[in-house]
Amino acid sequence: MIRKGAARFSLVTNAERVCTEIMRKQGVMRAIAAALSLVLLTSLPCTAQESKLSESKIRVGMIDATLTLPGDDVAKPPVALLIAGSGSTDRDGNGPQLKPATLKKLSEALVTRGIATLRYDKRGAGGWKKEFGAPEDFRFKDFVDDAAALVDYLRGSGKFSRIVVIGHSEGGLVAILTARRVRVDRLVLLATAARKQGDLLKAQLEKQLPPEKFAPIAKAIDAIMAGQIVDPPPAGLAIAPAMQPGMASAFTEDPIDPLRKIDIPTLIVAGGRDRQLARLDFLALTTADFAAKSLWLPDMNHVLVDVSDEADDVASYNQPERPLDSTLIETVAGFVQMDGR
Repeated sequence: MIRKGAARFSLVTNAERVCTEIMRKQGVMRAIAAALSLVLLTSLPCTAQESKLSESKIRVGMIDATLTLPGDDVAKPPVALLIAGSGSTDRDGNGPQLKPATLKKLSEALVTRGIATLRYDKRGAGGWKKEFGAPEDFRFKDFVDDAAALVDYLRGSGKFSRIVVIGHSEGGLVAILTARRVRVDRLVLLATAARKQGDLLKAQLEKQLPPEKFAPIAKAIDAIMAGQIVDPPPAGLAIAPAMQPGMASAFTEDPIDPLRKIDIPTLIVAGGRDRQLARLDFLALTTADFAAKSLWLPDMNHVLVDVSDEADDVASYNQPERPLDSTLIETVAGFVQMDGR
């Protein structure tokens, strides 16, 4: 394992504002009823002022994305598909209220190191499109369909030396399932849970709510995970009955078993000041894939920046100008570019 400083044990103790946003986002998850259509590419080139980087807006099926290439001096670069975390998160890693620009900053850092990136808007980011179908038809596999279609697009272009899937938070789970669905060359998991999302949500809420409020919510989450409809849902769990089957499909996905079956180079990164996840998640992932490279960063939080305390952590979720952890960047870039399998 790669370490930076002394390892610290961090339990899940979300700031109230962050946890509230997570609950709100997960309660409005959206998806489509059918698989992706044929790839349609529309390119709108623009050149960054400070370099020769090439950035194009593309559409793959119904997914809007941004493809960023390093300068012309980099022939057939590796490419990283960046997958965002939970909620209606856009290609920059921003949601309706929290705007840390995590994926935009990660993309910029990788491209300046000779790595192309493709990042995309999740279903529901910036509004719900009618072509996505009815929200109640959502199933978690639809997120995997989207990512797999983007991998197929990158592979079919013939422009890249290797394809690396990088998932952040819930995007790590999507990345794992995508790597099981289609051929990718490497996998990177950033601040990714080792638990089912329903169990993770309960653990987060238990730290925030008094027992009398937490108990009915936990019972409802368990019922939804078991395939039951909870009508009406308890106060504090704003998941409409029609949306509960879709949420159940997200709540019950287990990352551990599919991760064990992946036989490609993998990098697992987590931080000691991430109050959405416990260090036990990091340890469980690295145990499931004992061949994976791993990096524990004691001062890094869930949005991949270094913070000093709880107030600094909460503030960082709306500081898009704040740089990502430098060791994270160098390690991920080195892993993407390293020789060999």
